[in-house]
Amino acid sequence: MKTKFLNVPIYIWLAFFLSSVYFVLFPHIDLYISSLFYKNGTFMAGNTWWGDFLYHSLKPVVATAAIAPVLIWIYNKVWHKNILNITGKKVAYILLVLAIGPGLIVNLTFKDHWGRPRPGQIREFGGNEHFQPAFIMSNQKGASFSCGHNSGAFFLLALALLTTKRRRFWLTLVYIYGILISFDRIAEGGHFFSDTVVSFFVVYITAYALYGYMFSRQSDDS
Repeated sequence: MKTKFLNVPIYIWLAFFLSSVYFVLFPHIDLYISSLFYKNGTFMAGNTWWGDFLYHSLKPVVATAAIAPVLIWIYNKVWHKNILNITGKKVAYILLVLAIGPGLIVNLTFKDHWGRPRPGQIREFGGNEHFQPAFIMSNQKGASFSCGHNSGAFFLLALALLTTKRRRFWLTLVYIYGILISFDRIAEGGHFFSDTVVSFFVVYITAYALYGYMFSRQSDDS
């Protein structure tokens, strides 16, 4: 059995800690990675069809993932059905993961208060602001740290964890989608690499910790 703390594997906690320390001690890794997507005064994914598609796909996907379970639960209650085995507890879990991970921690705590300028706003990439390392608060009123889109994409982990069949398949789809969204935000100059990494760990830990607290059953696939 894997060693866990709050239902989160110890290696995830360790990876989060070590990566955070690395981003603080060696902040220029963010500049280097962003520079790989910046050529001729523009970022690679700027004004591209696939960049726009990925960027605008998130809102309807997250809205559907949050609202559909609520509607199904109401339908089940009213008509005494059991579609997808959606219960009130599962609906509460999904909404709590969304509210705490992407909502409270990523957007309300980090993005609204850290002030980190986005790559496209700093002087190294044609902007007027100064580069600010991850985890270091700034008064430049930026909203780069951490990545909201990335946190929204990985919020889908909550739905994948609730599946009883082919859980690994659904988790893999979420990881692929989250990585694509993260890649797009970096390639568009909207976020640094560290922004996406931090948001991933925040939402992952939130989803798994709440799952462990609210549901007693464990799965080898988790």
